[in-house]
Amino acid sequence: MAGRSRRGVKFPKHGNGHALDGRRPSMSDVSEEGKGASALDDVQERSPTTEEQRAEYEKKKANFMTRTFWSFIMIGGFFAALFMGHIYIILIITAIQIISFKEVIAIANVPTRARDLNSTKSLNWYWLATTMYFLYGESVIYYFKHIVLVDKVLLPLATHHRFISFILYVLGFVFFVTSLKAGHLKFQFAQFGWTHMALFLIVVQAHFIMNNVFEGLIWFFLPAALVITNDIFAYICGITFGRTQLIKLSPKKTVEGFMGAWVMTVLCGVGLASIMMRSRYFICPVNDLGANIFTGLQCDPNPIFLPQTLTMPHFFFLPASTARSFSVTLAPLQIHTFFWATFASLIAPFGGFFASGLKRTFKIKDFGHSIPGHGGMTDRMDCQFIMGFFAYMYYHTFIVEHKASLGDLMETAITGLSPVDQLELVRRMARYLANQGIVTDELNTCIDNSIPVKR
Repeated sequence: MAGRSRRGVKFPKHGNGHALDGRRPSMSDVSEEGKGASALDDVQERSPTTEEQRAEYEKKKANFMTRTFWSFIMIGGFFAALFMGHIYIILIITAIQIISFKEVIAIANVPTRARDLNSTKSLNWYWLATTMYFLYGESVIYYFKHIVLVDKVLLPLATHHRFISFILYVLGFVFFVTSLKAGHLKFQFAQFGWTHMALFLIVVQAHFIMNNVFEGLIWFFLPAALVITNDIFAYICGITFGRTQLIKLSPKKTVEGFMGAWVMTVLCGVGLASIMMRSRYFICPVNDLGANIFTGLQCDPNPIFLPQTLTMPHFFFLPASTARSFSVTLAPLQIHTFFWATFASLIAPFGGFFASGLKRTFKIKDFGHSIPGHGGMTDRMDCQFIMGFFAYMYYHTFIVEHKASLGDLMETAITGLSPVDQLELVRRMARYLANQGIVTDELNTCIDNSIPVKR
Protein backbone atom coordinates (compact mmCIF):
# COMPACT_ATOMS: atom_id res chain seq x y z
CA MET A 1 0.00 0.00 0.00
CA ALA A 2 2.85 2.30 0.79
CA GLY A 3 4.34 1.74 -2.64
CA ARG A 4 1.20 2.65 -4.55
CA SER A 5 1.28 5.99 -6.30
CA ARG A 6 -1.39 8.50 -5.31
CA ARG A 7 -3.64 9.64 -8.10
CA GLY A 8 -4.38 13.29 -8.65
CA VAL A 9 -1.19 14.49 -6.95
CA LYS A 10 1.06 16.70 -9.09
CA PHE A 11 4.69 17.16 -8.24
CA PRO A 12 6.69 20.24 -9.12
CA LYS A 13 9.34 20.20 -11.80
CA HIS A 14 13.00 20.09 -10.88
CA GLY A 15 14.96 23.31 -10.83
CA ASN A 16 17.04 22.28 -13.87
CA GLY A 17 14.03 22.46 -16.12
CA HIS A 18 13.56 18.68 -16.52
CA ALA A 19 10.19 17.11 -16.07
CA LEU A 20 9.50 14.53 -13.45
CA ASP A 21 9.86 11.75 -15.99
CA GLY A 22 13.37 12.92 -16.83
CA ARG A 23 12.68 14.25 -20.32
CA ARG A 24 13.54 17.75 -21.41
CA PRO A 25 10.83 20.11 -22.53
CA SER A 26 10.12 19.54 -26.18
CA MET A 27 10.19 22.21 -28.84
CA SER A 28 6.45 21.93 -29.05
CA ASP A 29 6.20 22.94 -25.39
CA VAL A 30 8.42 25.96 -26.00
CA SER A 31 6.51 26.93 -29.09
CA GLU A 32 3.22 26.74 -27.21
CA GLU A 33 4.59 29.00 -24.49
CA GLY A 34 5.88 31.44 -27.07
CA LYS A 35 2.57 31.37 -28.87
CA GLY A 36 0.76 32.14 -25.61
CA ALA A 37 3.04 35.08 -24.88
CA SER A 38 2.61 36.50 -28.36
CA ALA A 39 -1.12 36.05 -28.07
CA LEU A 40 -1.15 38.12 -24.89
CA ASP A 41 0.86 40.82 -26.62
CA ASP A 42 -1.74 40.97 -29.36
CA VAL A 43 -4.54 41.65 -26.84
CA GLN A 44 -5.47 45.33 -26.91
CA GLU A 45 -7.77 47.37 -24.70
CA ARG A 46 -11.24 47.51 -26.17
CA SER A 47 -12.12 50.97 -27.39
CA PRO A 48 -15.51 52.32 -26.31
CA THR A 49 -18.35 51.95 -28.74
CA THR A 50 -20.20 54.84 -30.33
CA GLU A 51 -23.13 54.37 -27.98
CA GLU A 52 -20.85 54.43 -24.94
CA GLN A 53 -19.17 57.60 -26.17
CA ARG A 54 -22.54 59.22 -26.76
CA ALA A 55 -23.74 58.21 -23.29
CA GLU A 56 -20.58 59.64 -21.72
CA TYR A 57 -21.00 62.87 -23.68
CA GLU A 58 -24.63 63.22 -22.63
CA LYS A 59 -23.66 62.61 -19.00
CA LYS A 60 -21.00 65.33 -19.08
CA LYS A 61 -23.37 67.69 -20.87
CA ALA A 62 -26.11 67.13 -18.29
CA ASN A 63 -23.64 67.67 -15.45
CA PHE A 64 -22.38 70.88 -17.08
CA MET A 65 -25.92 72.19 -17.53
CA THR A 66 -26.82 71.36 -13.93
CA ARG A 67 -23.65 72.97 -12.62
CA THR A 68 -24.20 76.12 -14.70
CA PHE A 69 -27.86 76.41 -13.70
CA TRP A 70 -27.14 76.15 -9.99
CA SER A 71 -24.19 78.52 -10.33
CA PHE A 72 -26.53 81.22 -11.61
CA ILE A 73 -29.04 80.37 -8.89
CA MET A 74 -26.38 80.81 -6.19
CA ILE A 75 -25.02 84.04 -7.69
CA GLY A 76 -28.50 85.50 -8.11
CA GLY A 77 -29.57 84.49 -4.62
CA PHE A 78 -26.40 85.90 -3.10
CA PHE A 79 -26.76 89.32 -4.72
CA ALA A 80 -30.47 89.41 -3.94
CA ALA A 81 -29.70 88.81 -0.26
CA LEU A 82 -26.88 91.36 -0.40
CA PHE A 83 -29.21 94.08 -1.66
CA MET A 84 -32.13 93.09 0.58
CA GLY A 85 -30.17 93.74 3.76
CA HIS A 86 -27.85 92.46 6.45
CA ILE A 87 -30.35 90.12 8.07
CA TYR A 88 -30.63 88.02 4.91
CA ILE A 89 -26.86 87.67 4.64
CA ILE A 90 -26.79 86.52 8.27
CA LEU A 91 -29.45 83.91 7.48
CA ILE A 92 -27.35 82.62 4.58
CA ILE A 93 -24.26 82.38 6.80
CA THR A 94 -26.30 80.49 9.40
CA ALA A 95 -27.53 78.03 6.77
CA ILE A 96 -23.96 77.53 5.52
CA GLN A 97 -22.80 76.83 9.08
CA ILE A 98 -25.42 74.17 9.67
CA ILE A 99 -25.10 72.45 6.29
CA SER A 100 -21.29 72.39 6.36
CA PHE A 101 -21.28 71.05 9.91
CA LYS A 102 -23.69 68.30 8.91
CA GLU A 103 -21.53 67.30 5.93
CA VAL A 104 -18.28 67.15 7.88
CA ILE A 105 -19.85 65.18 10.72
CA ALA A 106 -21.41 62.71 8.27
CA ILE A 107 -18.15 61.62 6.63
CA ALA A 108 -16.74 60.33 9.93
CA ASN A 109 -19.93 58.60 10.99
CA VAL A 110 -20.21 54.81 11.06
CA PRO A 111 -23.89 53.98 10.39
CA THR A 112 -23.84 50.57 12.07
CA ARG A 113 -22.44 51.96 15.29
CA ALA A 114 -24.55 55.10 15.12
CA ARG A 115 -27.65 52.92 15.13
CA ASP A 116 -26.46 51.26 18.32
CA LEU A 117 -25.66 54.65 19.89
CA ASN A 118 -28.69 56.87 19.46
CA SER A 119 -27.15 59.55 21.64
CA THR A 120 -24.23 60.20 19.26
CA LYS A 121 -26.21 62.07 16.63
CA SER A 122 -28.22 63.96 19.23
CA LEU A 123 -25.04 65.05 20.99
CA ASN A 124 -23.56 66.37 17.74
CA TRP A 125 -26.53 68.65 17.22
CA TYR A 126 -26.53 69.64 20.88
CA TRP A 127 -22.90 70.77 20.62
CA LEU A 128 -23.80 72.76 17.51
CA ALA A 129 -26.79 74.45 19.17
CA THR A 130 -24.78 75.30 22.30
CA THR A 131 -21.89 76.74 20.29
CA MET A 132 -24.19 78.83 18.12
CA TYR A 133 -26.07 80.10 21.18
CA PHE A 134 -22.81 81.29 22.71
CA LEU A 135 -21.38 82.85 19.54
CA TYR A 136 -24.57 84.49 18.32
CA GLY A 137 -25.28 85.79 21.80
CA GLU A 138 -21.83 87.36 21.97
CA SER A 139 -22.40 89.14 18.67
CA VAL A 140 -25.88 90.40 19.56
CA ILE A 141 -24.72 91.70 22.94
CA TYR A 142 -21.63 93.37 21.45
CA TYR A 143 -23.28 95.09 18.50
CA PHE A 144 -26.71 95.82 20.00
CA LYS A 145 -25.94 96.74 23.60
CA HIS A 146 -28.11 99.83 23.34
CA ILE A 147 -31.12 97.58 22.73
CA VAL A 148 -30.35 94.49 24.80
CA LEU A 149 -29.28 96.27 27.99
CA VAL A 150 -32.46 98.33 28.31
CA ASP A 151 -34.85 95.41 27.80
CA LYS A 152 -36.28 93.88 30.96
CA VAL A 153 -36.23 90.33 29.59
CA LEU A 154 -32.95 90.43 27.67
CA LEU A 155 -30.89 92.19 30.35
CA PRO A 156 -30.44 89.16 32.67
CA LEU A 157 -29.72 86.92 29.67
CA ALA A 158 -27.09 89.37 28.46
CA THR A 159 -25.36 89.88 31.79
CA HIS A 160 -25.19 86.12 32.48
CA HIS A 161 -24.75 84.96 28.88
CA ARG A 162 -21.31 83.40 29.23
CA PHE A 163 -22.19 81.55 32.41
CA ILE A 164 -25.36 80.18 30.83
CA SER A 165 -23.35 79.03 27.80
CA PHE A 166 -20.81 77.34 30.05
CA ILE A 167 -23.52 75.48 31.96
CA LEU A 168 -25.05 74.29 28.69
CA TYR A 169 -21.68 72.94 27.56
CA VAL A 170 -21.06 71.22 30.90
CA LEU A 171 -24.45 69.52 30.71
CA GLY A 172 -23.55 68.16 27.29
CA PHE A 173 -20.20 66.98 28.59
CA VAL A 174 -21.83 65.15 31.50
CA PHE A 175 -24.34 63.53 29.16
CA PHE A 176 -21.51 62.40 26.87
CA VAL A 177 -19.61 60.77 29.74
CA THR A 178 -22.71 58.98 31.03
CA SER A 179 -23.49 57.68 27.52
CA LEU A 180 -20.14 55.90 27.10
CA LYS A 181 -20.57 52.19 26.41
CA ALA A 182 -18.08 49.35 26.53
CA GLY A 183 -17.11 48.18 23.07
CA HIS A 184 -17.84 51.59 21.54
CA LEU A 185 -15.44 53.79 23.50
CA LYS A 186 -12.99 54.38 20.66
CA PHE A 187 -15.79 55.35 18.29
CA GLN A 188 -17.45 57.65 20.81
CA PHE A 189 -14.25 59.50 21.72
CA ALA A 190 -13.36 59.80 18.03
CA GLN A 191 -16.77 61.36 17.41
CA PHE A 192 -16.25 63.72 20.37
CA GLY A 193 -12.95 64.98 18.97
CA TRP A 194 -14.23 65.11 15.39
CA THR A 195 -17.27 67.14 16.42
CA HIS A 196 -15.19 69.70 18.28
CA MET A 197 -12.82 70.02 15.33
CA ALA A 198 -15.80 70.68 13.05
CA LEU A 199 -17.16 73.25 15.49
CA PHE A 200 -13.89 75.16 15.48
CA LEU A 201 -13.07 74.97 11.77
CA ILE A 202 -16.61 75.68 10.56
CA VAL A 203 -18.92 77.23 13.15
CA VAL A 204 -16.39 79.44 14.93
CA GLN A 205 -14.80 80.73 11.73
CA ALA A 206 -18.20 81.36 10.15
CA HIS A 207 -19.12 83.34 13.27
CA PHE A 208 -16.33 85.81 12.52
CA ILE A 209 -17.67 86.15 8.98
CA MET A 210 -21.02 87.14 10.49
CA ASN A 211 -19.27 89.75 12.65
CA ASN A 212 -17.75 91.18 9.46
CA VAL A 213 -21.31 91.79 8.24
CA PHE A 214 -22.09 93.84 11.34
CA GLU A 215 -18.96 95.94 10.82
CA GLY A 216 -20.00 96.77 7.27
CA LEU A 217 -20.96 94.76 4.20
CA ILE A 218 -17.69 95.62 2.47
CA TRP A 219 -15.76 93.60 5.07
CA PHE A 220 -17.92 90.60 4.21
CA PHE A 221 -18.25 90.97 0.44
CA LEU A 222 -14.68 91.99 -0.45
CA PRO A 223 -12.94 88.95 1.14
CA ALA A 224 -15.49 86.58 -0.38
CA ALA A 225 -15.10 88.19 -3.81
CA LEU A 226 -11.30 87.96 -3.60
CA VAL A 227 -11.46 84.20 -2.98
CA ILE A 228 -13.87 83.69 -5.87
CA THR A 229 -11.75 85.85 -8.18
CA ASN A 230 -8.61 83.94 -7.25
CA ASP A 231 -10.31 80.60 -7.87
CA ILE A 232 -11.48 81.70 -11.32
CA PHE A 233 -8.13 83.07 -12.46
CA ALA A 234 -6.22 80.13 -10.99
CA TYR A 235 -8.24 77.93 -13.34
CA ILE A 236 -7.83 80.26 -16.34
CA CYS A 237 -4.09 80.78 -15.85
CA GLY A 238 -3.59 77.10 -15.09
CA ILE A 239 -5.15 75.82 -18.32
CA THR A 240 -3.51 78.62 -20.34
CA PHE A 241 0.14 78.34 -19.37
CA GLY A 242 0.29 76.02 -16.35
CA ARG A 243 3.07 73.44 -16.50
CA THR A 244 4.48 72.81 -13.01
CA GLN A 245 2.40 70.94 -10.45
CA LEU A 246 1.90 72.93 -7.26
CA ILE A 247 0.89 70.32 -4.69
CA LYS A 248 0.12 66.61 -4.86
CA LEU A 249 -3.12 66.94 -2.91
CA SER A 250 -4.57 68.86 -5.88
CA PRO A 251 -2.83 67.51 -9.01
CA LYS A 252 -4.52 70.03 -11.32
CA LYS A 253 -3.14 73.05 -9.44
CA THR A 254 -0.06 74.58 -11.07
CA VAL A 255 2.56 77.05 -9.90
CA GLU A 256 1.92 79.25 -12.94
CA GLY A 257 -1.80 79.33 -12.26
CA PHE A 258 -1.15 80.01 -8.58
CA MET A 259 1.07 83.04 -9.25
CA GLY A 260 -0.95 84.33 -12.19
CA ALA A 261 -4.10 84.28 -10.08
CA TRP A 262 -2.30 86.30 -7.40
CA VAL A 263 -1.56 89.14 -9.84
CA MET A 264 -5.08 89.17 -11.25
CA THR A 265 -6.68 89.00 -7.80
CA VAL A 266 -4.71 92.05 -6.65
CA LEU A 267 -5.77 94.05 -9.71
CA CYS A 268 -9.43 93.04 -9.51
CA GLY A 269 -9.49 93.53 -5.73
CA VAL A 270 -8.18 97.10 -5.91
CA GLY A 271 -10.74 97.92 -8.60
CA LEU A 272 -13.62 96.38 -6.66
CA ALA A 273 -12.61 98.18 -3.45
CA SER A 274 -12.51 101.50 -5.34
CA ILE A 275 -16.12 100.98 -6.42
CA MET A 276 -17.55 99.69 -3.14
CA MET A 277 -16.04 102.38 -0.91
CA ARG A 278 -18.20 104.99 -2.65
CA SER A 279 -21.41 103.50 -1.22
CA ARG A 280 -22.42 104.18 2.38
CA TYR A 281 -24.57 101.05 2.28
CA PHE A 282 -21.41 98.94 2.06
CA ILE A 283 -18.99 100.88 4.26
CA CYS A 284 -21.24 101.80 7.22
CA PRO A 285 -21.53 99.51 10.24
CA VAL A 286 -24.99 98.09 10.72
CA ASN A 287 -27.22 100.16 12.98
CA ASP A 288 -30.51 99.08 11.46
CA LEU A 289 -31.12 95.45 10.51
CA GLY A 290 -34.04 96.60 8.37
CA ALA A 291 -31.82 98.63 6.03
CA ASN A 292 -31.43 97.62 2.38
CA ILE A 293 -29.82 98.93 -0.78
CA PHE A 294 -32.70 101.37 -1.34
CA THR A 295 -32.89 102.85 2.17
CA GLY A 296 -29.12 102.85 2.63
CA LEU A 297 -27.16 103.64 5.79
CA GLN A 298 -25.67 106.82 7.19
CA CYS A 299 -22.41 107.17 9.11
CA ASP A 300 -19.17 109.09 9.28
CA PRO A 301 -16.84 107.19 6.91
CA ASN A 302 -13.74 105.55 8.27
CA PRO A 303 -10.67 107.58 7.15
CA ILE A 304 -9.39 104.61 5.15
CA PHE A 305 -12.18 105.25 2.62
CA LEU A 306 -11.09 108.85 2.01
CA PRO A 307 -8.59 109.43 -0.84
CA GLN A 308 -5.20 110.78 0.16
CA THR A 309 -2.33 112.13 -1.92
CA LEU A 310 0.96 110.40 -1.26
CA THR A 311 4.08 112.27 -2.35
CA MET A 312 7.52 110.80 -2.75
CA PRO A 313 9.84 112.03 0.03
CA HIS A 314 12.61 114.43 -0.97
CA PHE A 315 16.10 112.99 -1.26
CA PHE A 316 19.11 115.27 -0.97
CA PHE A 317 20.56 114.11 -4.29
CA LEU A 318 17.38 114.96 -6.25
CA PRO A 319 16.04 118.39 -7.23
CA ALA A 320 13.36 119.82 -4.95
CA SER A 321 10.80 119.77 -7.76
CA THR A 322 11.14 116.01 -8.18
CA ALA A 323 9.16 115.21 -5.04
CA ARG A 324 6.14 117.11 -6.33
CA SER A 325 6.21 115.34 -9.67
CA PHE A 326 6.00 111.86 -8.13
CA SER A 327 2.70 111.65 -6.26
CA VAL A 328 -0.30 109.38 -6.30
CA THR A 329 -3.82 109.79 -4.94
CA LEU A 330 -5.48 106.73 -3.48
CA ALA A 331 -7.47 105.58 -0.48
CA PRO A 332 -5.72 103.59 2.26
CA LEU A 333 -8.29 100.85 1.65
CA GLN A 334 -6.66 100.14 -1.69
CA ILE A 335 -3.36 99.48 0.06
CA HIS A 336 -5.07 97.19 2.56
CA THR A 337 -6.74 95.38 -0.33
CA PHE A 338 -3.32 94.40 -1.65
CA PHE A 339 -2.62 92.46 1.55
CA TRP A 340 -6.09 90.94 1.55
CA ALA A 341 -5.69 89.82 -2.06
CA THR A 342 -2.28 88.38 -1.24
CA PHE A 343 -3.74 86.32 1.59
CA ALA A 344 -6.65 85.21 -0.60
CA SER A 345 -4.18 84.08 -3.28
CA LEU A 346 -1.30 82.57 -1.32
CA ILE A 347 -2.80 81.36 1.97
CA ALA A 348 -6.55 80.83 1.60
CA PRO A 349 -6.13 78.12 -1.10
CA PHE A 350 -4.51 75.94 1.54
CA GLY A 351 -7.93 75.71 3.14
CA GLY A 352 -8.97 73.98 -0.05
CA PHE A 353 -5.88 71.77 0.02
CA PHE A 354 -6.73 70.82 3.60
CA ALA A 355 -10.23 69.85 2.49
CA SER A 356 -8.77 67.83 -0.40
CA GLY A 357 -6.53 65.93 2.00
CA LEU A 358 -9.50 65.26 4.24
CA LYS A 359 -11.51 63.86 1.35
CA ARG A 360 -8.61 61.67 0.28
CA THR A 361 -8.36 60.35 3.82
CA PHE A 362 -11.97 59.17 3.73
CA LYS A 363 -11.82 58.27 0.01
CA ILE A 364 -14.70 60.48 -1.05
CA LYS A 365 -15.04 62.81 -4.01
CA ASP A 366 -17.23 65.47 -2.39
CA PHE A 367 -18.34 66.31 1.12
CA GLY A 368 -21.96 65.88 0.12
CA HIS A 369 -24.58 66.67 -2.49
CA SER A 370 -26.10 69.83 -1.04
CA ILE A 371 -25.58 71.79 -4.27
CA PRO A 372 -26.44 69.85 -7.46
CA GLY A 373 -23.48 69.76 -9.82
CA HIS A 374 -21.12 71.28 -7.24
CA GLY A 375 -20.96 68.65 -4.52
CA GLY A 376 -21.36 69.72 -0.92
CA MET A 377 -21.54 73.14 0.68
CA THR A 378 -18.15 72.54 2.31
CA ASP A 379 -16.59 71.99 -1.13
CA ARG A 380 -17.53 75.56 -2.05
CA MET A 381 -16.72 77.18 1.29
CA ASP A 382 -13.42 75.54 2.26
CA CYS A 383 -11.36 78.66 1.42
CA GLN A 384 -14.00 81.17 2.54
CA PHE A 385 -13.87 80.17 6.20
CA ILE A 386 -10.19 80.94 6.72
CA MET A 387 -10.43 84.08 4.57
CA GLY A 388 -13.33 85.44 6.61
CA PHE A 389 -11.45 84.74 9.84
CA PHE A 390 -8.40 86.58 8.49
CA ALA A 391 -10.54 89.54 7.40
CA TYR A 392 -11.97 89.86 10.91
CA MET A 393 -8.56 89.73 12.59
CA TYR A 394 -7.01 92.14 10.08
CA TYR A 395 -9.88 94.61 10.41
CA HIS A 396 -9.75 94.70 14.20
CA THR A 397 -5.96 94.98 14.19
CA PHE A 398 -5.24 97.58 11.50
CA ILE A 399 -8.49 99.26 10.42
CA VAL A 400 -11.11 99.63 13.15
CA GLU A 401 -11.52 102.99 14.85
CA HIS A 402 -11.54 102.60 18.61
CA LYS A 403 -14.31 104.93 19.67
CA ALA A 404 -16.64 104.74 22.64
CA SER A 405 -20.07 103.78 21.35
CA LEU A 406 -23.46 104.35 22.93
CA GLY A 407 -23.64 100.66 23.76
CA ASP A 408 -20.26 100.73 25.51
CA LEU A 409 -21.26 103.70 27.67
CA MET A 410 -24.60 102.13 28.53
CA GLU A 411 -22.91 98.87 29.47
CA THR A 412 -20.54 100.75 31.78
CA ALA A 413 -23.38 102.69 33.38
CA ILE A 414 -25.68 99.69 33.83
CA THR A 415 -23.12 97.17 35.03
CA GLY A 416 -20.70 99.52 36.81
CA LEU A 417 -22.92 102.05 38.57
CA SER A 418 -25.38 101.62 41.38
CA PRO A 419 -29.03 102.65 40.82
CA VAL A 420 -28.43 105.86 42.77
CA ASP A 421 -25.44 106.75 40.58
CA GLN A 422 -27.43 105.93 37.46
CA LEU A 423 -30.16 108.39 38.50
CA GLU A 424 -27.54 111.03 39.21
CA LEU A 425 -26.04 110.45 35.76
CA VAL A 426 -29.45 111.00 34.15
CA ARG A 427 -30.01 114.20 36.14
CA ARG A 428 -26.63 115.66 35.25
CA MET A 429 -26.89 114.68 31.59
CA ALA A 430 -30.24 116.49 31.44
CA ARG A 431 -28.65 119.61 32.93
CA TYR A 432 -25.76 119.42 30.46
CA LEU A 433 -28.08 119.06 27.47
CA ALA A 434 -30.19 121.98 28.68
CA ASN A 435 -27.11 124.19 29.04
CA GLN A 436 -26.11 123.29 25.48
CA GLY A 437 -29.57 124.19 24.21
CA ILE A 438 -30.26 120.65 23.01
CA VAL A 439 -33.28 120.14 25.32
CA THR A 440 -35.61 122.67 26.90
CA ASP A 441 -35.25 123.99 30.43
CA GLU A 442 -38.71 122.65 31.22
CA LEU A 443 -37.53 119.10 30.54
CA ASN A 444 -34.45 119.64 32.68
CA THR A 445 -36.57 121.01 35.52
CA CYS A 446 -39.00 118.10 35.27
CA ILE A 447 -36.18 115.55 35.46
CA ASP A 448 -34.45 117.48 38.24
CA ASN A 449 -37.60 117.50 40.35
CA SER A 450 -38.34 113.83 39.66
CA ILE A 451 -34.92 112.55 40.69
CA PRO A 452 -33.77 113.09 44.26
CA VAL A 453 -30.40 114.72 44.75
CA LYS A 454 -27.63 112.30 45.65
CA ARG A 455 -26.37 112.77 49.19
